[in-house]
Amino acid sequence: MPARPDTDDYRALFLNPTPMMDMRAPAEFSRGAFPCAISLPLMSDQERAQVGTCYKQRGQDAAIELGHQLVSGELKAQRVAQWVAFTHQHPRGYLYCFRGGLRSQTVQQWLRDAGVDYPLVVGGYKAMRRFLLEELERSLQAASLVLVTGKTGTGKTRVISRLASAVDLEGLANHRGSSFGQMLTAQPSQIDFENSLSIALLRLLARGEQRIFLEDEGRLIGSLALPELLREKMREAPMVVVEQSLEARIDIVLEDYVVDLGRRFTLMFGEDGARLHSEKLQRDLDKISRRLGGLRCQQVGELMQLAFERQWQTGDVSRHRHWISVLLEKYYDPMYEYQLSKRAGSRLFSGDRQAVLAWAQRDA
Repeated sequence: MPARPDTDDYRALFLNPTPMMDMRAPAEFSRGAFPCAISLPLMSDQERAQVGTCYKQRGQDAAIELGHQLVSGELKAQRVAQWVAFTHQHPRGYLYCFRGGLRSQTVQQWLRDAGVDYPLVVGGYKAMRRFLLEELERSLQAASLVLVTGKTGTGKTRVISRLASAVDLEGLANHRGSSFGQMLTAQPSQIDFENSLSIALLRLLARGEQRIFLEDEGRLIGSLALPELLREKMREAPMVVVEQSLEARIDIVLEDYVVDLGRRFTLMFGEDGARLHSEKLQRDLDKISRRLGGLRCQQVGELMQLAFERQWQTGDVSRHRHWISVLLEKYYDPMYEYQLSKRAGSRLFSGDRQAVLAWAQRDA
Protein backbone atom coordinates (compact mmCIF):
# COMPACT_ATOMS: atom_id res chain seq x y z
CA MET A 1 0.00 0.00 0.00
CA PRO A 2 1.46 3.40 -0.97
CA ALA A 3 2.31 5.76 1.89
CA ARG A 4 -0.32 8.32 2.73
CA PRO A 5 0.82 11.93 2.31
CA ASP A 6 1.20 14.47 5.09
CA THR A 7 -1.88 16.68 5.41
CA ASP A 8 -2.88 20.26 5.99
CA ASP A 9 -6.59 19.55 5.47
CA TYR A 10 -7.57 20.50 9.02
CA ARG A 11 -11.27 20.62 8.15
CA ALA A 12 -11.25 16.97 7.12
CA LEU A 13 -9.34 15.98 10.25
CA PHE A 14 -12.06 17.41 12.49
CA LEU A 15 -15.15 16.69 10.38
CA ASN A 16 -14.25 13.00 10.32
CA PRO A 17 -12.93 12.24 13.82
CA THR A 18 -9.34 11.37 12.99
CA PRO A 19 -7.07 9.68 15.55
CA MET A 20 -3.91 11.66 16.12
CA MET A 21 -0.88 11.11 18.31
CA ASP A 22 0.54 14.20 19.93
CA MET A 23 4.32 14.24 20.16
CA ARG A 24 4.50 17.32 22.42
CA ALA A 25 5.53 17.02 26.07
CA PRO A 26 2.82 16.12 28.61
CA ALA A 27 2.65 19.68 30.01
CA GLU A 28 1.97 21.05 26.53
CA PHE A 29 -0.75 18.45 25.96
CA SER A 30 -2.45 19.24 29.28
CA ARG A 31 -2.69 22.94 28.37
CA GLY A 32 -4.58 22.15 25.19
CA ALA A 33 -5.13 19.41 22.62
CA PHE A 34 -7.93 17.93 20.50
CA PRO A 35 -10.68 15.41 21.29
CA CYS A 36 -9.26 12.69 19.04
CA ALA A 37 -5.62 13.16 20.10
CA ILE A 38 -3.61 10.84 22.35
CA SER A 39 -0.50 12.02 24.18
CA LEU A 40 2.49 9.89 23.11
CA PRO A 41 5.35 12.36 23.60
CA LEU A 42 8.78 12.20 22.08
CA MET A 43 10.20 13.66 25.31
CA SER A 44 9.05 13.97 28.89
CA ASP A 45 8.64 17.41 30.44
CA GLN A 46 12.01 17.09 32.16
CA GLU A 47 13.78 15.95 28.99
CA ARG A 48 12.23 18.78 26.99
CA ALA A 49 13.35 21.31 29.61
CA GLN A 50 16.92 20.02 29.43
CA VAL A 51 16.92 20.25 25.64
CA GLY A 52 15.46 23.76 25.81
CA THR A 53 18.18 24.93 28.17
CA CYS A 54 20.83 23.39 25.94
CA TYR A 55 19.34 25.13 22.89
CA LYS A 56 19.53 28.54 24.60
CA GLN A 57 23.09 28.00 25.82
CA ARG A 58 24.71 26.04 22.98
CA GLY A 59 22.45 26.23 19.93
CA GLN A 60 20.26 23.92 17.87
CA ASP A 61 22.81 21.26 16.87
CA ALA A 62 23.84 20.66 20.48
CA ALA A 63 20.20 20.54 21.56
CA ILE A 64 19.36 17.96 18.89
CA GLU A 65 22.35 15.86 19.91
CA LEU A 66 21.29 16.01 23.58
CA GLY A 67 17.75 15.01 22.63
CA HIS A 68 19.05 11.91 20.86
CA GLN A 69 21.17 11.07 23.90
CA LEU A 70 18.23 11.44 26.30
CA VAL A 71 15.87 9.35 24.17
CA SER A 72 18.02 6.42 23.22
CA GLY A 73 18.50 2.74 23.90
CA GLU A 74 15.72 0.99 25.79
CA LEU A 75 13.80 4.21 26.38
CA LYS A 76 13.72 4.95 22.66
CA ALA A 77 12.67 1.37 21.94
CA GLN A 78 9.76 1.63 24.39
CA ARG A 79 8.49 4.86 22.86
CA VAL A 80 8.83 3.61 19.30
CA ALA A 81 6.90 0.49 20.29
CA GLN A 82 4.06 2.71 21.61
CA TRP A 83 3.97 4.71 18.40
CA VAL A 84 4.00 1.58 16.25
CA ALA A 85 1.12 0.16 18.30
CA PHE A 86 -0.85 3.37 17.70
CA THR A 87 -0.26 3.21 13.94
CA HIS A 88 -1.49 -0.39 13.85
CA GLN A 89 -4.56 0.48 15.90
CA HIS A 90 -5.26 3.63 13.86
CA PRO A 91 -4.02 3.04 10.29
CA ARG A 92 -5.83 6.19 9.03
CA GLY A 93 -4.42 8.49 11.72
CA TYR A 94 -1.71 11.15 11.86
CA LEU A 95 0.97 12.46 14.16
CA TYR A 96 1.79 16.03 15.08
CA CYS A 97 3.99 18.19 17.31
CA PHE A 98 3.76 21.92 18.01
CA ARG A 99 4.57 23.24 14.54
CA GLY A 100 4.95 20.06 12.51
CA GLY A 101 8.72 20.46 12.72
CA LEU A 102 11.62 18.61 14.22
CA ARG A 103 9.78 16.46 16.76
CA SER A 104 7.22 15.22 14.22
CA GLN A 105 9.89 14.60 11.62
CA THR A 106 12.07 12.74 14.12
CA VAL A 107 9.22 10.43 15.14
CA GLN A 108 8.24 9.98 11.51
CA GLN A 109 11.80 8.89 10.66
CA TRP A 110 12.07 6.55 13.65
CA LEU A 111 8.79 4.96 12.58
CA ARG A 112 10.16 4.49 9.04
CA ASP A 113 13.21 2.83 10.58
CA ALA A 114 10.77 0.48 12.33
CA GLY A 115 9.02 -0.27 9.02
CA VAL A 116 6.05 2.08 9.37
CA ASP A 117 5.39 5.03 7.05
CA TYR A 118 2.99 7.33 8.90
CA PRO A 119 1.94 10.86 7.91
CA LEU A 120 2.12 14.04 9.96
CA VAL A 121 -0.05 17.13 10.20
CA VAL A 122 1.62 20.02 8.41
CA GLY A 123 1.86 23.00 10.76
CA GLY A 124 1.14 20.80 13.78
CA TYR A 125 -0.83 21.83 16.84
CA LYS A 126 -0.36 25.55 16.24
CA ALA A 127 -1.93 25.47 12.78
CA MET A 128 -4.85 23.28 13.90
CA ARG A 129 -5.53 25.51 16.90
CA ARG A 130 -5.51 28.61 14.69
CA PHE A 131 -7.89 26.88 12.26
CA LEU A 132 -10.35 26.03 15.05
CA LEU A 133 -10.30 29.56 16.48
CA GLU A 134 -11.00 31.02 13.04
CA GLU A 135 -13.62 28.37 12.36
CA LEU A 136 -15.35 29.08 15.66
CA GLU A 137 -15.77 32.72 14.62
CA ARG A 138 -17.03 31.72 11.16
CA SER A 139 -19.46 29.19 12.63
CA LEU A 140 -20.91 31.66 15.12
CA GLN A 141 -21.44 34.19 12.35
CA ALA A 142 -23.12 31.58 10.12
CA ALA A 143 -25.31 29.81 12.69
CA SER A 144 -28.77 30.87 13.83
CA LEU A 145 -28.59 30.26 17.57
CA VAL A 146 -31.65 29.50 19.67
CA LEU A 147 -31.34 29.50 23.47
CA VAL A 148 -33.10 26.87 25.55
CA THR A 149 -33.83 28.74 28.75
CA GLY A 150 -35.91 28.20 31.87
CA LYS A 151 -35.62 28.12 35.63
CA THR A 152 -33.21 25.78 37.41
CA GLY A 153 -34.61 22.26 37.44
CA THR A 154 -36.77 22.54 34.33
CA GLY A 155 -34.55 19.97 32.58
CA LYS A 156 -33.01 22.17 29.90
CA THR A 157 -30.07 19.81 29.50
CA ARG A 158 -32.50 16.94 28.93
CA VAL A 159 -34.03 18.93 26.08
CA ILE A 160 -30.61 19.67 24.59
CA SER A 161 -29.62 15.98 24.74
CA ARG A 162 -32.61 15.01 22.58
CA LEU A 163 -32.15 17.61 19.86
CA ALA A 164 -30.03 16.60 16.89
CA SER A 165 -29.12 20.22 16.11
CA ALA A 166 -27.85 21.15 19.58
CA VAL A 167 -24.50 21.68 21.29
CA ASP A 168 -24.33 20.57 24.93
CA LEU A 169 -22.13 23.28 26.44
CA GLU A 170 -22.29 21.74 29.91
CA GLY A 171 -21.31 18.35 28.50
CA LEU A 172 -18.30 19.88 26.75
CA ALA A 173 -17.40 21.70 29.98
CA ASN A 174 -17.96 18.62 32.18
CA HIS A 175 -19.98 20.73 34.60
CA ARG A 176 -23.70 21.13 35.32
CA GLY A 177 -23.47 24.90 35.22
CA SER A 178 -24.69 25.83 38.69
CA SER A 179 -22.71 26.52 41.85
CA PHE A 180 -23.36 22.86 42.71
CA GLY A 181 -22.45 21.63 39.24
CA GLN A 182 -18.86 20.42 39.67
CA MET A 183 -18.46 16.79 38.61
CA LEU A 184 -16.12 14.20 40.12
CA THR A 185 -13.73 14.38 37.18
CA ALA A 186 -11.88 17.56 36.28
CA GLN A 187 -13.07 20.07 33.72
CA PRO A 188 -11.10 20.27 30.48
CA SER A 189 -8.69 23.12 29.94
CA GLN A 190 -10.06 26.34 28.48
CA ILE A 191 -8.33 25.55 25.19
CA ASP A 192 -9.78 22.02 25.06
CA PHE A 193 -13.26 23.43 25.71
CA GLU A 194 -12.93 25.98 22.91
CA ASN A 195 -11.57 23.34 20.54
CA SER A 196 -14.45 20.95 21.28
CA LEU A 197 -17.00 23.74 20.85
CA SER A 198 -15.53 24.76 17.51
CA ILE A 199 -15.55 21.15 16.27
CA ALA A 200 -19.14 20.58 17.41
CA LEU A 201 -20.37 23.67 15.54
CA LEU A 202 -18.26 22.81 12.49
CA ARG A 203 -19.86 19.37 12.25
CA LEU A 204 -23.43 20.62 12.69
CA LEU A 205 -23.03 23.28 10.02
CA ALA A 206 -21.30 20.86 7.66
CA ARG A 207 -24.33 18.56 7.70
CA GLY A 208 -26.65 21.44 6.89
CA GLU A 209 -27.90 22.43 10.34
CA GLN A 210 -28.32 26.20 10.40
CA ARG A 211 -30.46 26.61 13.50
CA ILE A 212 -28.48 25.40 16.50
CA PHE A 213 -29.86 25.07 20.02
CA LEU A 214 -27.74 25.95 23.06
CA GLU A 215 -28.63 25.94 26.73
CA ASP A 216 -28.76 29.40 28.23
CA GLU A 217 -25.58 29.87 30.30
CA GLY A 218 -23.85 32.62 32.18
CA ARG A 219 -20.35 33.88 31.50
CA LEU A 220 -18.79 30.85 33.18
CA ILE A 221 -19.54 27.15 33.24
CA GLY A 222 -17.61 26.19 36.32
CA SER A 223 -14.13 27.59 35.72
CA LEU A 224 -14.50 27.79 31.93
CA ALA A 225 -15.40 31.02 30.17
CA LEU A 226 -17.67 31.16 27.15
CA PRO A 227 -15.95 32.81 24.19
CA GLU A 228 -16.87 36.48 24.01
CA LEU A 229 -18.36 36.25 20.51
CA LEU A 230 -20.59 33.39 21.66
CA ARG A 231 -21.76 35.46 24.64
CA GLU A 232 -22.60 38.35 22.33
CA LYS A 233 -24.61 36.07 20.04
CA MET A 234 -26.41 34.50 22.99
CA ARG A 235 -27.46 37.90 24.36
CA GLU A 236 -29.34 38.59 21.12
CA ALA A 237 -30.51 35.05 20.31
CA PRO A 238 -34.21 34.11 20.33
CA MET A 239 -35.33 31.80 23.12
CA VAL A 240 -37.53 28.82 23.84
CA VAL A 241 -38.58 28.68 27.49
CA VAL A 242 -38.97 25.39 29.35
CA GLU A 243 -41.63 25.70 32.03
CA GLN A 244 -42.23 23.09 34.76
CA SER A 245 -44.01 23.14 38.11
CA LEU A 246 -41.97 23.63 41.26
CA GLU A 247 -42.55 19.99 42.26
CA ALA A 248 -41.36 18.73 38.89
CA ARG A 249 -38.28 20.94 39.13
CA ILE A 250 -37.50 19.59 42.60
CA ASP A 251 -37.72 16.08 41.09
CA ILE A 252 -35.05 16.97 38.52
CA VAL A 253 -32.67 18.54 41.05
CA LEU A 254 -33.16 15.59 43.39
CA GLU A 255 -32.36 13.14 40.62
CA ASP A 256 -29.28 15.03 39.36
CA TYR A 257 -27.65 16.29 42.55
CA VAL A 258 -28.70 13.71 45.14
CA VAL A 259 -29.44 10.38 43.45
CA ASP A 260 -27.19 10.48 40.38
CA LEU A 261 -24.31 12.39 41.97
CA GLY A 262 -24.51 10.19 45.06
CA ARG A 263 -24.28 7.10 42.86
CA ARG A 264 -21.17 8.50 41.21
CA PHE A 265 -19.53 9.19 44.58
CA THR A 266 -20.25 5.65 45.73
CA LEU A 267 -18.83 4.15 42.53
CA MET A 268 -15.65 6.20 42.87
CA PHE A 269 -15.10 6.19 46.64
CA GLY A 270 -16.97 3.16 47.94
CA GLU A 271 -18.08 3.37 51.55
CA ASP A 272 -16.65 6.91 51.88
CA GLY A 273 -18.76 8.13 48.96
CA ALA A 274 -21.88 9.08 50.93
CA ARG A 275 -19.92 11.25 53.37
CA LEU A 276 -17.89 12.89 50.60
CA HIS A 277 -21.06 13.59 48.63
CA SER A 278 -22.61 15.37 51.62
CA GLU A 279 -19.44 17.38 52.27
CA LYS A 280 -19.28 18.42 48.62
CA LEU A 281 -22.83 19.82 48.65
CA GLN A 282 -22.17 21.66 51.91
CA ARG A 283 -19.06 23.26 50.39
CA ASP A 284 -21.07 24.26 47.32
CA LEU A 285 -23.68 25.84 49.59
CA ASP A 286 -20.96 27.88 51.29
CA LYS A 287 -20.01 29.35 47.88
CA ILE A 288 -23.36 31.11 47.63
CA SER A 289 -23.68 32.09 51.30
CA ARG A 290 -23.08 35.79 50.66
CA ARG A 291 -25.86 36.06 48.09
CA LEU A 292 -28.17 33.67 49.89
CA GLY A 293 -27.68 35.39 53.25
CA GLY A 294 -25.93 33.99 56.29
CA LEU A 295 -29.01 32.96 58.25
CA ARG A 296 -30.76 31.34 55.31
CA CYS A 297 -27.55 29.58 54.32
CA GLN A 298 -27.30 28.14 57.82
CA GLN A 299 -30.93 26.99 57.67
CA VAL A 300 -30.44 25.31 54.30
CA GLY A 301 -27.26 23.64 55.56
CA GLU A 302 -29.15 22.21 58.53
CA LEU A 303 -31.95 20.95 56.29
CA MET A 304 -29.37 19.36 54.01
CA GLN A 305 -27.62 17.62 56.90
CA LEU A 306 -30.91 16.26 58.26
CA ALA A 307 -31.82 15.00 54.80
CA PHE A 308 -28.54 13.14 54.44
CA GLU A 309 -28.91 11.61 57.88
CA ARG A 310 -32.39 10.33 56.98
CA GLN A 311 -31.06 9.00 53.69
CA TRP A 312 -28.17 7.17 55.40
CA GLN A 313 -30.47 5.64 58.01
CA THR A 314 -33.40 4.60 55.81
CA GLY A 315 -32.50 5.12 52.16
CA ASP A 316 -35.30 7.70 51.90
CA VAL A 317 -34.24 10.75 49.88
CA SER A 318 -37.53 12.65 50.10
CA ARG A 319 -36.31 14.95 52.87
CA HIS A 320 -33.86 16.52 50.43
CA ARG A 321 -36.87 18.16 48.81
CA HIS A 322 -37.02 20.70 51.65
CA TRP A 323 -33.64 22.32 51.10
CA ILE A 324 -33.93 22.04 47.32
CA SER A 325 -37.24 23.91 47.44
CA VAL A 326 -35.76 26.73 49.51
CA LEU A 327 -32.79 27.16 47.16
CA LEU A 328 -34.98 27.18 44.06
CA GLU A 329 -37.48 29.71 45.37
CA LYS A 330 -35.16 31.98 47.33
CA TYR A 331 -31.95 31.88 45.31
CA TYR A 332 -32.16 30.40 41.80
CA ASP A 333 -35.54 31.76 40.71
CA PRO A 334 -34.74 35.42 41.48
CA MET A 335 -31.36 35.01 39.78
CA TYR A 336 -33.03 33.52 36.70
CA GLU A 337 -35.50 36.41 36.45
CA TYR A 338 -32.64 38.90 36.65
CA GLN A 339 -30.58 37.09 33.99
CA LEU A 340 -33.59 36.75 31.71
CA SER A 341 -34.11 40.52 31.89
CA LYS A 342 -30.65 40.96 30.36
CA ARG A 343 -31.51 38.88 27.27
CA ALA A 344 -32.56 40.87 24.23
CA GLY A 345 -33.80 37.96 22.11
CA SER A 346 -37.44 37.29 21.35
CA ARG A 347 -39.41 34.45 22.94
CA LEU A 348 -40.26 31.90 20.25
CA PHE A 349 -42.13 29.35 22.35
CA SER A 350 -42.89 28.38 25.95
CA GLY A 351 -44.04 25.07 27.34
CA ASP A 352 -43.03 22.01 29.31
CA ARG A 353 -40.13 19.80 28.15
CA GLN A 354 -42.23 17.63 25.87
CA ALA A 355 -43.92 20.62 24.30
CA VAL A 356 -40.60 22.37 23.70
CA LEU A 357 -39.14 19.22 22.16
CA ALA A 358 -42.16 18.77 19.92
CA TRP A 359 -41.97 22.41 18.80
CA ALA A 360 -38.22 22.26 18.12
CA GLN A 361 -38.40 18.98 16.21
CA ARG A 362 -41.45 20.04 14.20
CA ASP A 363 -39.82 23.32 13.22
CA ALA A 364 -36.47 21.73 12.40
